[in-house]
Amino acid sequence: MCGIVGIVAKSYVNQEIYDALTFLQHRGQDAAGMVTCHEGKFFLRKDNGLVRDVFRTRHMRRLVGNMGIGHVRYPTAGSSSAAEAQPFYVNSPYGIALAHNGNLTNAAQLSESIFRSDLRHVNTNSDSEVLLNVFAHELQRIGQLVPSEEDIFYAVRQVHRRCKGGYAVIAMITGIGIVGMRDPFGIRPLCYGTRESEQGTEYMVASESVALDSAGYTMVRDLDPGECIYITEAGAVFTRQCAEDPMLSPCLFEYVYLARPDSVMDGISVYRARLKMGEYLADKILRDWPDHDIDVVIPIPDTSRTSAVELASKLGVKLREGFIKNRYIGRTFIMPGQTQRQKSVRQKLNPIELEFRGKNVLLIDDSIVRGTTSMLIIEMAREMGAKKVYFASAAPAVRFPNVYGIDMPSVDELVANGRTDEEVGEIIGADRMIYQDLPDLIRSTQGGGSDIANFDCSVFDGKYVTGDVDEAYLDNLESERNDQAQHKIDVIDDDASMATNMQSNL
Repeated sequence: MCGIVGIVAKSYVNQEIYDALTFLQHRGQDAAGMVTCHEGKFFLRKDNGLVRDVFRTRHMRRLVGNMGIGHVRYPTAGSSSAAEAQPFYVNSPYGIALAHNGNLTNAAQLSESIFRSDLRHVNTNSDSEVLLNVFAHELQRIGQLVPSEEDIFYAVRQVHRRCKGGYAVIAMITGIGIVGMRDPFGIRPLCYGTRESEQGTEYMVASESVALDSAGYTMVRDLDPGECIYITEAGAVFTRQCAEDPMLSPCLFEYVYLARPDSVMDGISVYRARLKMGEYLADKILRDWPDHDIDVVIPIPDTSRTSAVELASKLGVKLREGFIKNRYIGRTFIMPGQTQRQKSVRQKLNPIELEFRGKNVLLIDDSIVRGTTSMLIIEMAREMGAKKVYFASAAPAVRFPNVYGIDMPSVDELVANGRTDEEVGEIIGADRMIYQDLPDLIRSTQGGGSDIANFDCSVFDGKYVTGDVDEAYLDNLESERNDQAQHKIDVIDDDASMATNMQSNL
């Protein structure tokens, strides 16, 4: 899960990319980066940290140009070192910078192919750099001094043929334009919009519609799965379907947790979907537990608040804010390392004793992944004097690893894997555990102008839409991507990190 943005405008884009990245900050808090283009040259700044910390006034002054791309990252493939910060850059052909959201499931094979067949060197562990080199190689094979839109679309078709997994990409070609592409299943989101200025039409491509809204762009539409959009530096726009068998199957977890509630993705209002999640969860409680003794519903800030409002209303139970969130602590789910996630929970949430003392409390969260955060929150509720603590999840049980760009790959870390709902409740310390049913979660996205038939529900049902994920792949992924392996990767050479930072500061 990362956030990406690209702008082709009639004036300098550095401030608007900065603003768009702050609106996409929820998609990644590990690193941020921006590349702009001016008079055929790239200007780069990237580093670990939040957007507000990575970009200072001295950096913004150097990021000149009317065209640029930006990225906010949390680590999936690769590490959380500064060397993995995006956008990535290659100088041949033309000079191409690329920002990527998602994860390639065949990155290892591609990396080997790039080296042996394409004669290209990949300098990091990131699958995003692999994807960049595939795209660059396919453009180089065409051999045109100035690529046409047909050349761009041909290269993207080759990317789709070679790359597997979930990916949304924005690339910038020096002095040429910006290219946006979405994987053939549309697993990761990408949309674009326009804005009229005195000089002409300006364009933005971004992960979520909220980035467009914030800058006054009017959303045109989401890119279709497998579709490519090419916007020249002069403002000409071309779109083309570049996949052989596209099938829209967006990630269902986007609507549960990843996206902002004020975004609209593939025609689905995230806010409306979360209201429906609360409604269907309340229906389940009334159906399975009609004589419940819930005194108060308390959401776990912030993502679950929308669902909690509707759930409490339908149950006829008071909704109360029992936890106050420190908004200067990052989202624990996307923090690299289990120890850091656990340490931050009590720093992030502070309970209000008045809302717990002597009450039977239903806590509701958007989902439960590892369970450690839920366990600590339940402990805090009991410490505040709650008689009973029930726990509800607006999403079904997460029992399978994600391979398309969300950092929960190790089966051993998933509290619900191989366990019943009751067993999960016992582990996290809840008096009762209530999960959303998968059909109801899918139903929550229906209506309101969207009736998507297929979703990637792999974290809930273990069915991977790309069809290339088997037990051998998952076993290998688990051995490489658990928290212990991540910790080892994070111990990087200081000199290499310093060199990367020096390059980023240029």
